[in-house]
Amino acid sequence: MSIKSRLTLMSFLQFFVWGAWLITIGNYWFGTKQWSGAEFGAIFSTLGLSSILMPALTGIIADKWMNAEKLYGILHIMGGLILCFIPQVNNPSTFFWVMFMAMLCYMPTISLSNSIAYTILKNNNYDVVKVFPPIRVWGTIGFIVAMWITNLSGNKASANMFYISAAAAIALGIYSFLLPKCPPQKLISKDSTLSQKLGLDAFKLFGTYKIALFFVFSMFLGAALQLTNMYGDTFLSDFSKVPEYSTSFVVKYSTVIMSISQISETLFILAIPFFLKRFGIKQVMLFSMFAWVLRFGLFAFGDPSGGLWMIIMSCIVYGMAFDFFNISGSLFIETTTDSKIRSSAQGLFMMMCNGFGAVFGSYVSGWIIDAYFTVNGEKDWQPIWLSFSAYALVIAIAFALLFKHKHNPKELENVSH
Repeated sequence: MSIKSRLTLMSFLQFFVWGAWLITIGNYWFGTKQWSGAEFGAIFSTLGLSSILMPALTGIIADKWMNAEKLYGILHIMGGLILCFIPQVNNPSTFFWVMFMAMLCYMPTISLSNSIAYTILKNNNYDVVKVFPPIRVWGTIGFIVAMWITNLSGNKASANMFYISAAAAIALGIYSFLLPKCPPQKLISKDSTLSQKLGLDAFKLFGTYKIALFFVFSMFLGAALQLTNMYGDTFLSDFSKVPEYSTSFVVKYSTVIMSISQISETLFILAIPFFLKRFGIKQVMLFSMFAWVLRFGLFAFGDPSGGLWMIIMSCIVYGMAFDFFNISGSLFIETTTDSKIRSSAQGLFMMMCNGFGAVFGSYVSGWIIDAYFTVNGEKDWQPIWLSFSAYALVIAIAFALLFKHKHNPKELENVSH
């Protein structure tokens, strides 16, 4: 098997592990277990808390003490074993702590998988910029395949989703020991300050108005992503409570419908170079924010019958909402920060988006939905989605007014060289 094929399989399994339960866990929580929305928000916050705590720590371990592929394998095996325990949990509090331990193992593997791929490709003289994106796309395909397997096997509200995820995680953990060696780089010298050793120098960027503002908006957009992960599949499945929709395709195959979002994501990646060259980083980020407005607004008025096109269009728009901000935001960091702290700055971007943003979105949405949009245990979905849409609109308008960044095509050319 070639180097590219081996890394493609790694990428596929990396996101298969996540896709097996991330979109469908709401059906298990609200339908099978019938637990509350506020507690569900806490469960999703484990992704954010883990993204804040673990990636920097595991990065230091891989840099100084242990082969990255071995650390990666150990984390996946541990995470898979913990996922096997989740179906035995029968109260929300215990579920939180077990899921938190699982996410402490899983979330740092996302950045580790990128580091491993970069290292192996560079060591084998591949053009990383050209070769890595097609490998990474297979991660999204893995996520989609896992969603389909969970749904089509009848497990979108079953504890079996965690066993599916666990089996893939343990298999990937074992497989990772067969990957080419990625030994510690030991880039941290003895003369480095404690701040440099911990990658904390990037926090000085908060002293720059434009970059600090960008990080704040990254947190708010991270919250928007969390909302769609938490409630999208549950929303579609809840149409089963309406007699005329109870046997519809949307209800039966809600996860398959939601996977259109990930399919769209793979396609919009291909359009990003054109949009960046034509409109620039700020405009592309704005397109993302207005796409979030449409994502939620279309859900508000969609239904499995005459409004099916709105549900499908919402899933298609997701590709732009997700990709355009994440990739243009990463390029913004790449073009505006010093090379000495660029990796740490990228980590800070992900921490604000997937860490603090996820925690903010999880807790606040869970509390708001429970307090204002739940009657006798039933969610009133239209005002929920409209409130999310209004939230995204306020962010978009504020970003357009407050964030100043002129389009300079040369800055993008510099990234590719």
